[in-house]
Amino acid sequence: MTLQVEIKDPRINCYKCMRPSSSCICKHLNPIHTKTRFIILMHPKEYKKEKNGTGHMTKLQLENSEIIVGVDFTNNKRVNEILNKEKSCSFLLYPGKDNFNLSVRESTEINSFLGDTPHIFILDGTWPCARKMLKLSKNLQKLKRVSFDNKIKSKFIIKQQPAPLCLSTIESVYTVLNLLKEGDVEDCETVDFLIPFEKMMEYQIKCILTPNNTSHGLSQQEEIIPKKMYKQNPRVSIIFE
Repeated sequence: MTLQVEIKDPRINCYKCMRPSSSCICKHLNPIHTKTRFIILMHPKEYKKEKNGTGHMTKLQLENSEIIVGVDFTNNKRVNEILNKEKSCSFLLYPGKDNFNLSVRESTEINSFLGDTPHIFILDGTWPCARKMLKLSKNLQKLKRVSFDNKIKSKFIIKQQPAPLCLSTIESVYTVLNLLKEGDVEDCETVDFLIPFEKMMEYQIKCILTPNNTSHGLSQQEEIIPKKMYKQNPRVSIIFE
């Protein structure tokens, strides 16, 4: 007598976008080249759950970028190598009253401040994690900071944010790129930059609304309630704008 055991296929992940093959976003990727180099400093907690994080997605959309994982970057070899690189200027994208605000500066000011080959560091993690990263990293504390006035509401509604105007990493980079284009620092095309992010959101929302449905399309007119509401309200509802 032969005993037959059914072995289910393991869940296959895409090793590029790090998502399950069923929700792979690679076909929506369209990497762009930028004069500015973006260095994404990713907190280890964010790195472990990068399937739904936007830091890795941002890296895939930017040819001139890299990810460095850590918490305290004071003695990080790669970070210090970038900071000490000749003919480059490094900045930290982080809010604050004394920052260089890209939203209110003229193109001549932006060009003069950033230089020809700017390097912009971005802290990728929750706001508490980002604050800790900055507090521990003495080399980052010395950097000049850039910021922008955010006037859009984040579409990253499956992740709780301190405020509606707090943006995900990919949304922040998208905003910065458009401001740099207005300042004549960049000439890249950003029209399709957020498409992978938007497709990921469509998939996630569809799964939440209809977990047993294999169809993952979602109308652009539909907007799901914030994540925190799912724990408070047993009924799932959709808000039509």
